[in-house]
Amino acid sequence: MEASKTNPKRVSESKAVMTEMVMPNDTNPMDNLMGGNLLRWMDIVSSICAGRHCEAHVVTASVDHVSFTKPIKMGEIVTMEATVTRAFNTSVEIYVEVFAANIKGQNNRRSNHAYYTFVALDGENGKPIEVPPVLPLTEIEQQRYDSAIRRRELRLILSGRMKVEQATELKMLFASLPVEKLKS
Repeated sequence: MEASKTNPKRVSESKAVMTEMVMPNDTNPMDNLMGGNLLRWMDIVSSICAGRHCEAHVVTASVDHVSFTKPIKMGEIVTMEATVTRAFNTSVEIYVEVFAANIKGQNNRRSNHAYYTFVALDGENGKPIEVPPVLPLTEIEQQRYDSAIRRRELRLILSGRMKVEQATELKMLFASLPVEKLKS
């Protein structure tokens, strides 16, 4: 399923980092960063990463596994890091992590993360184009690469574009789990 006509690209070649300060107009009445504003920032940094990898314009196809675990307060500094996890025929999956800290760089913590999927488009006619494969080099890059196919199958099932019976990677995953894990 990986693109075969283009040279693989290292994850580090397209990594994108974006930093924002949470201002009053970014917050809710509790002085926390509004989730919609954070999702927008995450979409921007993820699309930059995807565009770098694909060397093309990209559009957001899906957002999943969004996690809002810790609030980010007004005045804090938000740093988002986006990396490609895997490329498919015309799409790429991007993992974005969000970190927050005070202005002095103290109390630095991971607050959120998500997976975004983008489709690469031809600039002239807006049609999907083939994207370069990903070359994972580190252990974490390899883990994200390997698990991306299962996340993709789940996305396709939930969107109605794949039947459960066709999800071979998910079937293998569940077949390998001990029965007691499936019951809990």
